[in-house]
Amino acid sequence: MPADEKSQAGQAEVDAFLAQLEHPQKSEIEKLRAILLGASPEIAEGIKWNAPSFRRQEWFATFHLRPRDFVQLILHLGAKVKPGDARPALSDPQGLLEWLGKDRATVKFHGPADVEAKRQALADLIRQWVQLVP
Repeated sequence: MPADEKSQAGQAEVDAFLAQLEHPQKSEIEKLRAILLGASPEIAEGIKWNAPSFRRQEWFATFHLRPRDFVQLILHLGAKVKPGDARPALSDPQGLLEWLGKDRATVKFHGPADVEAKRQALADLIRQWVQLVP
């Protein structure tokens, strides 16, 4: 399947998933989805690990939807742990990233005002993060 068709299929898959999603933070999830997709034209989406996920060629970000009182975005450097023991050096002046390991971090959002307050900082982080994955 050509990349453009694959991208359209992923978008349709996420649209269908979100249409069925019952989550108290659904509007925040939709806003965050738009921020991620708008951060770079290289970013595509699909459903991976039973949640909306984002990729270039490798998956690099996935929503964690189990929490109900906030939205959590997991940033990772692909599905498998990579060799090496250093965290990537990223500019994170707002301190959005909570590192879970050398190759994984999380960002939490507590409601619409928090999403709006972190909008630009998240987009900047995503532009840096996608440069770390194929």
